Amino acid sequence: MDYELEVFEVYDRDGDGHGGDEEEEDAAAPPPPLLRKCKPKASCSVVLDPSDKSRSRSKTSIVSGAGSGAAVQGLRESVFGALGRVFVWRDRSYRTPVPDVAAESPFIAQQRSTHSSQSFRARDARRSFASFDNQRRIKANDRSYNAQFRYANNYIKTSKYTVLTFLPLNLFEQFQRLANFYFLCLLVLQLIPAISSLTPITTALPLIGVLGLTAIKDAYDDFQRHMSDSQVNNRKSQLVKNGQLVKERWSSVQVGDIIRMDNNQFVAADILLLSSSEPNGLCYIETAELDGETNLKCRQCTTETAEMGQNDALISAFDGDIICETPNNLLNKFEGTLTWKNRQYSLDNDKIILRGCVLRNTQWCYGVVIFAGKDTKLMQNSGKTKFKRTSIDRLLNFLIIGIVFFLLSMCLFCMVACGIWESLVGRYFQAYLPWDSLVPSEPLGGATIIALLVFFSYAIVLNTVVPISLYVSVEVIRFVQSFLINWDEQMYHDKTNTHAKARTTTLNEELGQIEYIFSDKTGTLTQNIMTFNKCSIAGLTYGDVIDKNTGEVVEITDDLPSLDFSFNSYYEPEFRWYDRALLDAVKKEDADACNFFRLLALCHTVMSDNSSGKLEYQAQSPDESALVSAARNFGFVFKERSPNSITIEVMGKKEVYELLCILDFNNVRKRMSVILRREGHLRLYCKGADNVIYERLKNNCEETKGRTQEHLNKFAGEGLRTLCLACRDLDEDFFNDWKQRHQEAALSMQDRDEKLDAIYEEIETEMVLLGVTAIEDKLQDGVPQAIANLMLAGIKIWVLTGDKQETAINIGYSCQLLTDDMLDVFIVDASTFDEVDQQLRKFKESIRIVNAYHPMSPASNNAANGVSDDHSRPNSMGTSTPPQPQAPAVSVVTFSTELDYREGSPDLKTDDDGTNGTFAIVINGHSLVHCLHPKMEQLFLEVVVRCRSVICCRVTPLQKALVVELIKKNKHAVTLAIGDGANDVSMIKAAHIGVGISGQEGMQAVLASDYSIAQFRFLERLLLVHGRWSYYRMCSFLRYFFNKNFAFTLCHFWYAFFCGFSAQTVFDPMYISVYNLFYTSQPVLAVGIFDQDVNDKNSILYPQLYRPGHINLFFNKKEFFRSALQGCYVSIVLFFIPFGTYFDAMSPIGQSLSDYMLLCSVVATILVIVNTAQIALDTQYWTVVNHVLIWGSLAVYFIMDYFYNYLLGGIYVGALTMAMSELTFWFTTVLVVIICIMPVLAWRFYFVDVFPTLSDRVRLKQRLQTMRTRQSQDVLRTPSARRARRSIRSGYAFAHQEGFGRLITSGKIMRKLPNTDFSIAGLGKIIHSSGSNQVKTSAVAPVSAQSHESNSSGRAPIQDLDTINL
Repeated sequence: MDYELEVFEVYDRDGDGHGGDEEEEDAAAPPPPLLRKCKPKASCSVVLDPSDKSRSRSKTSIVSGAGSGAAVQGLRESVFGALGRVFVWRDRSYRTPVPDVAAESPFIAQQRSTHSSQSFRARDARRSFASFDNQRRIKANDRSYNAQFRYANNYIKTSKYTVLTFLPLNLFEQFQRLANFYFLCLLVLQLIPAISSLTPITTALPLIGVLGLTAIKDAYDDFQRHMSDSQVNNRKSQLVKNGQLVKERWSSVQVGDIIRMDNNQFVAADILLLSSSEPNGLCYIETAELDGETNLKCRQCTTETAEMGQNDALISAFDGDIICETPNNLLNKFEGTLTWKNRQYSLDNDKIILRGCVLRNTQWCYGVVIFAGKDTKLMQNSGKTKFKRTSIDRLLNFLIIGIVFFLLSMCLFCMVACGIWESLVGRYFQAYLPWDSLVPSEPLGGATIIALLVFFSYAIVLNTVVPISLYVSVEVIRFVQSFLINWDEQMYHDKTNTHAKARTTTLNEELGQIEYIFSDKTGTLTQNIMTFNKCSIAGLTYGDVIDKNTGEVVEITDDLPSLDFSFNSYYEPEFRWYDRALLDAVKKEDADACNFFRLLALCHTVMSDNSSGKLEYQAQSPDESALVSAARNFGFVFKERSPNSITIEVMGKKEVYELLCILDFNNVRKRMSVILRREGHLRLYCKGADNVIYERLKNNCEETKGRTQEHLNKFAGEGLRTLCLACRDLDEDFFNDWKQRHQEAALSMQDRDEKLDAIYEEIETEMVLLGVTAIEDKLQDGVPQAIANLMLAGIKIWVLTGDKQETAINIGYSCQLLTDDMLDVFIVDASTFDEVDQQLRKFKESIRIVNAYHPMSPASNNAANGVSDDHSRPNSMGTSTPPQPQAPAVSVVTFSTELDYREGSPDLKTDDDGTNGTFAIVINGHSLVHCLHPKMEQLFLEVVVRCRSVICCRVTPLQKALVVELIKKNKHAVTLAIGDGANDVSMIKAAHIGVGISGQEGMQAVLASDYSIAQFRFLERLLLVHGRWSYYRMCSFLRYFFNKNFAFTLCHFWYAFFCGFSAQTVFDPMYISVYNLFYTSQPVLAVGIFDQDVNDKNSILYPQLYRPGHINLFFNKKEFFRSALQGCYVSIVLFFIPFGTYFDAMSPIGQSLSDYMLLCSVVATILVIVNTAQIALDTQYWTVVNHVLIWGSLAVYFIMDYFYNYLLGGIYVGALTMAMSELTFWFTTVLVVIICIMPVLAWRFYFVDVFPTLSDRVRLKQRLQTMRTRQSQDVLRTPSARRARRSIRSGYAFAHQEGFGRLITSGKIMRKLPNTDFSIAGLGKIIHSSGSNQVKTSAVAPVSAQSHESNSSGRAPIQDLDTINL
């Protein structure tokens, strides 16, 4: 049977995702372990976290049964359980049906007979093995009991080293780099005098320098991680100890402790909620760090623990026993039991608050710690920190291996040549060159031994072809480049006083090679702020500001003054509205405008709070908050509510409405309604999606509907989130009859939801359209422009969000990832494997048909994706115009957009994905589960890579990481992930580059990132400027470095033909030691740090300059061989011309110049001069630092040569002075420099003139200073964040959840008692289900006073959250 590893989902105990009812256990019996007998959910696979070392190890027997059969069964299951904790198995037969498991308790099923157990094992052959030891035991307020299980404490550690482990671990990591290990072996060889012609210092100094510099950099990086860890671990929390609150650090919190949290505080660990300040033990949390959702979620503790309130003495005496699941990464599932006072209570996810959540609209709450530190679900979803290497690092490793083989081949050649020379010639020179005493005197044997020794000698002499200083220089360049990123004032956000920060120093050049960006939405693209932007009332649109002189719409900026709402005592100073026409209509008491805002003030589930002396709203979603806030500022102030009434204030006059019913919102209905009575008049107010509302309107308002539809299209085209508002006047008799049938449906035990929906349909008809609201989910500044530029740079952008589908699509249009010009936006929302497969195949066929019958030209196809075609459009240039699917971007500068860097066609290939700019795809999380399955991932890839934009919504944190891994594995592309919350950490760690937004959702993403920025728009500059520069500089550095080292090293090889292959060096040993460290390192560092082919403005203005990084155009195997061949050519010229010049040479006064040391000094000097001239030609951007380092290095050579030879007594003393005193030296130097440089100049002039690249042309424009300023270009090319365009799509998006309406009408979250002026409608009956002790309450059915009084409980009925479907 074939098995594979699986990652994240789990099988539910039953098909609908909810756990089944647990049977009562005898209190005296030991609590049974939590065992899941699973049957597959539609998108399921089992996960067990093998990395978790803190799993509880229960000593309780798992299988309780007498007889040998039970013993054998227990042994076998124990073996399988142990294997299940090490491996996660799964049958590849994905759609193989698995038999259903009996509905009885898993604890009872575990004790079946042997026959049943064998049947169970037979079924397990087709199902994953799960560990039977999967429980955690916790005793509240008992640290000594919990300590025996060695649960993880709350200390967080992301650092790698300690003071004691730093040196050994760091050296171990560094010697895993092949080059470092190679030089260590070389150093050992140099310590053997018989084979070394160089002192060990020539290798020891560079090696120590490399190791030391890298160690310092690693220590600095780890110190930063230590500081971040310390900041988190030293946060303060309040622990209950001995009946009082004690402040403790987060790191001191342990499993079983009870902690108190106050409003707006982060939760320190995963806790079981015990009590809260809100009625019925409810509390509200924001989970943006976990799933990216900003709407509030509700949690509810058990009734018995809620009675403890905030009595610290009672809470300190709480000694409940908790048995629950072991740590896992499932954010929406929790199973356990609480045993307290000889009673057991079932625990589920609605009673758990996770680390990373923020307490909202709740004054305080208490909870017992279930999981702490690395066991929390937040950390379980963080993923493992991976060692990240750049593509250039991987290429260098490959090249180093090739260079080593080249070195060995040269050594082998010299060894053979030495053996031949010694056997034929050398043995006759023993009087002058005696053989070593170790060498046999026999000619053939002696020559063989000498040749073998010479092999190692040349390995030492020629080792500089593998330059250890390369790694020193690379680390220095990266280190300085990181500070250039940190110091960039144009990536500084003044509002938050936040600079960009490079948190790693090893990935800078990878920023210039990004092909895929995976972005979160909430807090990354958006500001988490909803604003009431525009509206349409009775066919008239409001919100645009019209210039009275020109009649054109004025762009709204921060400088435009907003209207004054101070006439309203309840106005909010931060509210902004600019269109006076709407305010005038309200002040004139226009009926349509008043009805519009009256609906906004009445139809919602917002709660009001006056506890601080100021009216504040507690909204379940940001959409509702924005709408109610708008009504408030226009004078329709929502004041308070009770379970059966709503009070508003209209222009200073109080209005009280009787709340008869709330028809709650859900994702199917896409609308919510309230039915109100005032002064005997009944009215239904409804708001919802435009297509849903339009189907339920009267037929006599076609003109208003038509005009409003125009406004809807306009709002949708501007990326605004729209809701339609409607109302209906009701007849009393009709309502009473409807209410009776509604009550019957609410009390129905079968198909309750379906019956309620049918009843809602009856009354939500024949409505009158009031208008449309248009809310802006405010994007961060510059997001559309940044995305447009990045897409023109050839970067594909995917949005991975935990938000709803409608919200994600709406933001896609706002960001211009989605446009109305697209032929189709595919929606993948199926729930089963077959349905998803069918949808993907349908979309694939649609793309094929469009491409077959409406093919895009190569130019337009490429232009849609930021790629251009020089051959098809020779007179255009790729400036950052918004990408259009059919027409390429046109610039005012008439240049080619094709980046035909020299070769043109073979290297610069267009995207092989065949990406079509006319399609986009939106995938839901439950469908993505199937898309990521091995059997479907290739089909999934075939579809998504042909879409211009991809949006994944409702995805889990680990699904985000899996999508990134899928692209990395199949496309071999460089990926970047950007996010701002803890739900993005796993994605950030999985990508090649992780970028964290320093936003409002904590610092989890920043702590896990490689780079941090304050706003998404800074990503444009980070990639197109710093990333591109870093890549360009690193490639220029590498080309020059290999060039100069081959020229330097091969001189020894050519000299071997004239020294009998004796491993005699051409250069002074000290020169060899410092050649790469001092003589040639400063100029190349100046290029690697400061050089730039075009300036930063043009790098952003022409984003296609970024594209060479996608194909490694600036440095690849071909560029390496070209540099190596150039170095070989230079070494030939450098050695043989001086050798020929000084062979039997004589000075004018008759002195012989045919001297070994003089020749070596001349070659060494000319080599430094040639390298300096070469780097001067390679430098595109001159600064003072470049001049000092380049020309200063030449001066340093002469100074150090004289210092070493004259002051330290070097053996080459006077040789260079003698040579420089003759004209022969200067003529030879000029001749060699010209011969070495001229071919390079000719090559470059030819290709710049005949085949100029985009960077060549931009650089020419830059030098001639004829380029228009960036500001003038912006008018023509910058895409507007709010383009005026029409759209036929729906702009509906409403981040609301079902359930709060029933909470309100049932009184569960109400502090205010029901209004006695009205009948108490909405308080639910308590329904006792047969065979179950669970209390379920109807949230909508009214009860009579008699039935209410007959309730035996003196406490208000508690409604479990699973019946509310929050």
